[in-house]
Amino acid sequence: MEGEVVELYELHYSDLKKLSSERALSAAESCEEIQRLESITTSVMENLGPEGPGLLAITGVPEASNLRRTLLPLARKLSLLNNEDRKRLLKEHSLGSDVSLKNPNRNVSSFSMQLKYEQCFERSDGRVDDLDVENRDDEVVNHYEFKKLGCTFKELGYCMMDLGLRLAQICDKDIGGQELQQSLLESGTAKGRLIHYHSAVDNDIIREAAKRNGYVKSRNGKVNKNEQASTKQQGTDLSKDQSNDYGLWQQWHYDYGIFTLLTVPMFLLSSHQETPAAVNTGSPVSSEHEFPSPCGHTYLQIFDPKKNQVFMVKAPLESLILQVGEAADILSKGKLRATLHCVCRPPKIENLSRETFVVFLQPAWSKQFSLLDYPLENLNFNGQQWGIRIEGIEQPRQAPEERSHEIQKIVPPLLSRLKDGMTFADFSRETTKQYYGGKGLQPNR
Repeated sequence: MEGEVVELYELHYSDLKKLSSERALSAAESCEEIQRLESITTSVMENLGPEGPGLLAITGVPEASNLRRTLLPLARKLSLLNNEDRKRLLKEHSLGSDVSLKNPNRNVSSFSMQLKYEQCFERSDGRVDDLDVENRDDEVVNHYEFKKLGCTFKELGYCMMDLGLRLAQICDKDIGGQELQQSLLESGTAKGRLIHYHSAVDNDIIREAAKRNGYVKSRNGKVNKNEQASTKQQGTDLSKDQSNDYGLWQQWHYDYGIFTLLTVPMFLLSSHQETPAAVNTGSPVSSEHEFPSPCGHTYLQIFDPKKNQVFMVKAPLESLILQVGEAADILSKGKLRATLHCVCRPPKIENLSRETFVVFLQPAWSKQFSLLDYPLENLNFNGQQWGIRIEGIEQPRQAPEERSHEIQKIVPPLLSRLKDGMTFADFSRETTKQYYGGKGLQPNR
């Protein structure tokens, strides 16, 4: 199901640099330039504030397009590697994962790394470095396309961290103080995540490889019945879950950090090809090529609680997207707006996958949240609960009842997760618990 399309406000990198410089206005060439920059600041705050979508697009970032095109296709290739080869590659490039990559029924594969503010990116000298290509028989691992995986990951990650810091400066100037920028720097690190959202073809390839490996490992030459039953049960549960969430790749949620930086996604159209090499080595083989977005947008959906309406996000192809998280909402005393969002699947195109790179900027774990001067009505109304009626105030147009009802069940209200004086560590722990753990409202997949 799709909503109306919202086209993001575009902030050019050159203007971002001017606005985040202490000498931005004094160095301006004319009164017209000063007025132009002030107008841009107003637009930024309007789009990131409580009346805007909580997102904007940053265009014209040097090298970002090339880095995006180099890195994003590797997400799918990593996802389809056999477990041993992938494990070795991730270790060589200092990458980990926050999903179970051995689960053949996963819908998403994610590859992550902690990025430090204090470190400058060390450019690759072009050597193969840690890949011992002469002594390896693994054809997949020997592909040179992976040799700069870690370097490209870091370079794009640090580029996006810089954008986040600059936006924090702009917001701080408008709000007053240095709360956002200082909170980011005090954290010391950000988390980068390379994400592959699987197509149906990808799922078939991974499951076939799992069955093949199970056949090889079984003592009696047959697929292990317990594994087969487990896979079938997981598949049934997954199908049921998908039918309940309108075919989403990622369920409705808020990011609970300060800012999230995202690349505009890349879509890959794939086909499954069985070859003798695939049969002999147990490594799946497939082909893919880049495919334009079927509907011209990102398939990132946002929900505007004040309008009670779903929107599809559209952004320039080579831009980077900045999205507001709950910590920024809290620290700015409600002057920035956290974005409730999900990632939906393109309908009727089962062999289309989605690749993206995300950097999460958050405060230090010890950062304390104060509700002093925070608009308390936001705890109950600003995107955290629906169906609240206030006398004398005209109610917004309702979203489809079923969609609104499902979102209410899935997203725990801020009031249930945030207490005055709570640290960011406690807030993130409680948020994660309510979304996923114990009596969590989302499937942990």
